[in-house]
Amino acid sequence: MPITCERCPTAALIADGIEADTLGLFVGAAYGEAVVPSPIPSQIILFLDNLWDQSEADELDFRREVRTTLLHELGHYLGWDEDDLTERGLD
Repeated sequence: MPITCERCPTAALIADGIEADTLGLFVGAAYGEAVVPSPIPSQIILFLDNLWDQSEADELDFRREVRTTLLHELGHYLGWDEDDLTERGLD
């Protein structure tokens, strides 16, 4: 599954309801979910400027936030909901 990094959510994502300060996003079908083939594969997008702002420009905090956000989005890929992620400390 591709993991891409963008500076921040695009205008199109924001128009689709994604908040401008979103840290990461899982797009697509969860693992094992039966779906009609999609022209775009499931993917994770990390928004680096937002992650940097969230960490208050502290490099160690930034690395931790990237890790937590990536694991959070991987959890969505595995089909976990927000409660499942919170139970695992990935909120």
